[in-house]
Amino acid sequence: MSGAGKISLALGGGAGLGWTHIGVLRAIDESPLEIAAIAGTSIGAITGASYAVGKLDYLEDMARNVNFRNMLRFMDPHFKRGAVMGARNIEKELGVEFGELDFEDLPFPIAAVAADLRTGDTIVMKAGKLVPAIRASMSLPGIFKPVEHDGRLLVDGGAALPVPVSPARELAPDALCLSVNLQDDFINRAIAAGIAENVGKEPNSLAIVKASVGLSLRNLGRYSLALDPPDFAMSPPVGHIDIQNFTRADELIAIGRRETEKVIPQILARLAERPA
Repeated sequence: MSGAGKISLALGGGAGLGWTHIGVLRAIDESPLEIAAIAGTSIGAITGASYAVGKLDYLEDMARNVNFRNMLRFMDPHFKRGAVMGARNIEKELGVEFGELDFEDLPFPIAAVAADLRTGDTIVMKAGKLVPAIRASMSLPGIFKPVEHDGRLLVDGGAALPVPVSPARELAPDALCLSVNLQDDFINRAIAAGIAENVGKEPNSLAIVKASVGLSLRNLGRYSLALDPPDFAMSPPVGHIDIQNFTRADELIAIGRRETEKVIPQILARLAERPA
């Protein structure tokens, strides 16, 4: 197969901003494009896996109905060494929705990206059990407990490869690659943190930390994409929403759909130029 009409997706990490990916996938489903593969980091891995197993409706319904109470239920707060959240309920929910599926059982290839804290390696998981890999990819350092998996100590893949273009290309080398970077809108993030608007005033410590972390995430994402540029790159304008806020799904899904609808004609035009 030549890959004509097919794209691979590199879905970046971004915690609560990840609901944007749902809108991206909805727009693609309503277009002539066909998804050949998905590589995801953190929330991108969760969304990609949900789509692959036919559970995107469930994920969207959950996202649109998130509130503070059910966030606490899912996140299982505790005060044990290594993390402040246990994520046992998230693991249970993943088990219910994904069951005992292996990567090899899915209708098209997907990959979940994590980082090994012992070696610093980027770990791309694309074989074996699905649930442990997704759980490892979303293990935000200090928030969720790291996952021991195949002899490695794994945390959120955003620490190593925030937008996983290389894995997406490897899964479907003949398809065009579209990346979705949720960390690029730094200016709006700085405004939301109270930095950009407080000219002449000293920002508080929390605002400084938030803006600094946001800047680091933006630069890491840009460096990652510069090393391995996709065929098409999306940077949805989502910086005005706090990365830890999971309650803005309606707005984020709409943004994801809108931004994807803008780029789909460009992808179709590039595909039309390919030899049959």
